[in-house]
Amino acid sequence: MANILIIDDDKTVNEVFAEIAQELGHNALSETTLKKGLEKANKGDFDIVVLDVRLPDGDGLKALPDIQSVGSSPEVIIITGYGDPDGAELAIKNGAWDYILKPSSMENIILTLTRALEYRAEKQSKQFPVVLKREGIIGSSQKMNVTFERIAQAAVSKANVLIAGETGTGKELYARAIHENSPVANRRFVVVDCAVLPESLVESTLFGHEKGAFTGADRAREGLIKQADGGTLFLDEVGELPLSSQKAFLRIIQEHKFRPVGGRREIEVEFRLIAATNRNLEEMADTGQFRKDLLYRLRSFTIESPPLMDRMEDIKELSVYYSNRLCETYEAETKGFSPEFIEALNLYDWPGNVRELINTLEETLSNAKQEPVLYPYHLPINIRAKIKRDFVNTSSNKKDSINPVDPLEDKGDEIMKMKDFRELMESRYLKKLILISGGSKKDACNISGLSRTRLFELLKKYNIDI
Repeated sequence: MANILIIDDDKTVNEVFAEIAQELGHNALSETTLKKGLEKANKGDFDIVVLDVRLPDGDGLKALPDIQSVGSSPEVIIITGYGDPDGAELAIKNGAWDYILKPSSMENIILTLTRALEYRAEKQSKQFPVVLKREGIIGSSQKMNVTFERIAQAAVSKANVLIAGETGTGKELYARAIHENSPVANRRFVVVDCAVLPESLVESTLFGHEKGAFTGADRAREGLIKQADGGTLFLDEVGELPLSSQKAFLRIIQEHKFRPVGGRREIEVEFRLIAATNRNLEEMADTGQFRKDLLYRLRSFTIESPPLMDRMEDIKELSVYYSNRLCETYEAETKGFSPEFIEALNLYDWPGNVRELINTLEETLSNAKQEPVLYPYHLPINIRAKIKRDFVNTSSNKKDSINPVDPLEDKGDEIMKMKDFRELMESRYLKKLILISGGSKKDACNISGLSRTRLFELLKKYNIDI
């Protein structure tokens, strides 16, 4: 028997889902606001949470990580009457089990609930490493917890793994963690950086060569693939692998055999394959820049390496870890962080991800010299300037949104409809109200004289977050 929580402001939807859940032999509870739903999710032990997108007091999609991070780590099914392709993609990428449009058939609801519960039971029955070895992979955010779970799943599997993500997110660290937690952890982990392989030497580097196979081959040489025999072969930036070499590599994956350059016989080899890329291999395959059959082989199991901007709650933990490591490397005293320093780090968008953060901390420590505490002033000047520029732009935009052009300025006989004018004024009023109240719902109600219900209705109507 499973426990299911439905969070939807439509009581009819709550009743339908609750009735279906009970007919399937499960317990069901429901709430009509996001706040109460989150409170109940945190207090209870739920297997499934059915979550609406547009709720009176917030956006269900934005609350998805909060729901997933409660103690029971429930599977989340998004349900909405406002179909949005971007929202659907975001929900699935953020770990939602499914994205259902209202109205939905009884059969579809039953199937979705059943499959989600089957998946949950199977996931809980699998034994992953009790303590995951993850040297250098720092973070405790929901995004990273999902990533750690995927790493643990990959470690006990024999499937080929494709790690996708932006440059600087730590894809090689993830690959090493998979290897270190796998049954072949005591064997070699061989790295092939496809981005720096000269096209003329790709096959020789990967497959090896016999003496005299080409000019300059004065002795036989073992290739990287043979070196990975029995262990793990990691193809970093596999999207850079020349098209001419992809067919040969595909055969190795399929047959586990290869012939060294200039060799007369094939050599059998067994290795675990992990590949990583910062490029969109799907688009490359569609344009003929990457073999589709190779792509299908590589992505038997996929892991998304989240950009730093998607897990900013890890900034402090990352900064402390790498700052301490850098101080140890340079034999310097460990530094303290002022609150303003952490706040400044959170205001930057980190296009270079964790790698950029590490480089920034290294320069920051150099700027601080012997000073015991780091302040925003110690940050590289280009980052300080970017943070301040963004702050001024944001402040100016807020000011413009509150003091826009007068919609009733003299334009001759032109005048907008009363309904449009009323909605424009309401929207402006609400934006200024939120600014003055500092985002406090209670203060906003006291200032405006609106009831909480009416305030939520208006905020939902104009899609204003608070």
